[in-house]
Amino acid sequence: MDTSEGPPVLRIGELSRRLGVSDHVLRAWESRYGLLQPVRSAGGFRLYSEADESRVRRMQAYLGEGLSAAEAARAVLGEDDGVGVDPGRAAGPQRAAPAASELSGDLRQALDAFDEPAAQAVLDRLVSDLTLTAVLRDVVLPYLTELGERWQRGTASVAQEHFASNLIRGRLAGLARGWGNGHGPRAVLACPPGELHDLALMIFGIVLNRTGWRIDYLGTSTPVEELTRTVDARRPDLVVLAATRPETLEPLRPELAALARRAPLALAGAGATPQMARAVRARLMMGDPVTEAENVEWPR
Repeated sequence: MDTSEGPPVLRIGELSRRLGVSDHVLRAWESRYGLLQPVRSAGGFRLYSEADESRVRRMQAYLGEGLSAAEAARAVLGEDDGVGVDPGRAAGPQRAAPAASELSGDLRQALDAFDEPAAQAVLDRLVSDLTLTAVLRDVVLPYLTELGERWQRGTASVAQEHFASNLIRGRLAGLARGWGNGHGPRAVLACPPGELHDLALMIFGIVLNRTGWRIDYLGTSTPVEELTRTVDARRPDLVVLAATRPETLEPLRPELAALARRAPLALAGAGATPQMARAVRARLMMGDPVTEAENVEWPR
């Protein structure tokens, strides 16, 4: 395999942003498995190369196939060495990676107990052992859904809901850093007036950015007139409006129909109905945010 590479030019923050892997996880993969091979700059900073980035992407692909982190790293390094290592063959006794369901339970326990360090450690482990999309689709989104249901039943307190949501928001904000950069198509993401739940929309934007899109994120409770002004100024290739309740969107039919004439419009979330989408001539996104983002086609 050709392992030629350009000069190391990336600092760990930029490598983390490109790959959607936290710098803590990247350092762990470097120290545990030797996956990354940085050099030191004159100022003492670690600099990473395109070959480092390629190794991490291949590791993410192996993780997506169900391999443990140790097995995935051995497979990648074996490819670079030309050894042709069978990724399922262990070089020695290995500690089995916990199942995502087990780590999901650990995450819920830590968040319910207001244990921020433990919750962060579980999230680091999840991203270390799984791909980012698997963590978001199979762990974070189900947890947020279950938390909302518990809050509605009164079995989770307002304080627990706020603590967990804010901690997850912080992690998502780190993954979203720099998502407006690049040269790909542009998407404007927003929630309508009165909609205060935007974590699923953030997840959609993070995954969409990983496919090459640039993101202009307006967030919660965005007045339609402000959204319209943004669309006129930015001329996006896609506008996504997300709501959790149909009654949030119903009063906005005329404004949304006008918006759909300015730019391709998609409605998402539990509040988006087929009737509303047809009425305003918008696309309806009914799947989970990760899958919907992966399936968005580039404009022709």
